[in-house]
Amino acid sequence: MTAYVIARLREAAPHPEIAEYIERISGTFEPHGGRFLVHATQHEVKEGSWPGHVVMIGFPGTAEARAWWDSPAYREIAPLRSRHIEGDIILVEGVPEGYDPTSTAKAMREASPAG
Repeated sequence: MTAYVIARLREAAPHPEIAEYIERISGTFEPHGGRFLVHATQHEVKEGSWPGHVVMIGFPGTAEARAWWDSPAYREIAPLRSRHIEGDIILVEGVPEGYDPTSTAKAMREASPAG
């Protein structure tokens, strides 16, 4: 099942290490089947607040996403970003083709004390 690495990165001052990170990152996830889905694009906040930027990388599955994150190639360049940009990064599994959210609602109703 497809997996996604999603980052919410805070604004940061331009820095040569950040430029190097951006230049090198695609080469770290391509061997694991990853690709940018969102990067350096504008976003529109509809509720709440979302300061900074959104980055989203898609992988064929969770194993590939974890292998990328833990890879020596990515671990080598990660400090180039983390020294200069604060943020939150998650790995999340997608839903299968034909996913029906009503089954989730049904399970919630059954677990609810009001039933």
